[in-house]
Amino acid sequence: MKVLMINGSPRKGGNTSIALQEMEKTFLEEGVEVETVQIGNKDIRGCIACGTCASKGKCVFDDVVNELAPKFEEADGLVIASPVYYASANATLIACLDRLFYSTGFDKSMKVGASVAVARRGGCSATFDELNKYFTISGMPVASSQYWNSVHGRGPGEAAQDAEGLQTMRVLARNMAFLMKSIALGKEKYGMPKQEDEHMFTNFIR
Repeated sequence: MKVLMINGSPRKGGNTSIALQEMEKTFLEEGVEVETVQIGNKDIRGCIACGTCASKGKCVFDDVVNELAPKFEEADGLVIASPVYYASANATLIACLDRLFYSTGFDKSMKVGASVAVARRGGCSATFDELNKYFTISGMPVASSQYWNSVHGRGPGEAAQDAEGLQTMRVLARNMAFLMKSIALGKEKYGMPKQEDEHMFTNFIR
């Protein structure tokens, strides 16, 4: 089992890193390999809807998004973590995810997803909902915890004082490991869910 964790924070060793490190320790205890990539401090532009990825199989902007693509394809699970800005995820992370999910043609269904939001006070639940939408449009089961996946802290290192938030991260990692292992066993016994031959697209235009 392997998990890819994407850290959307621009701050190395910040509170978002503390949340992910708590998950990483638990994943390793569960025998799950972990790779964490911090992208919040990188120059990532948004999608320009050029459609080049449909013919080339990768994004026209050859940056960290194309580096993440094979890691995502190989992984059994994906964790997306972001600090909260104006009750939303970091714009750099959103630009990365828009392009990563859109430009990659591999089947993402049954890869387990989990999102994590880190804030001083408010906006975690809105950010949590925002990030989960990448999973649910892609056929990815979403891992849950004992509370919404959030950790609180403003100043450097304050997240380490959020005992409930860190426990939420540990429970999330254990639940995610269980889901990935269970899906792997299910694939062996039952195979993947049947896909319909044609994907229906309906445009609401009169």
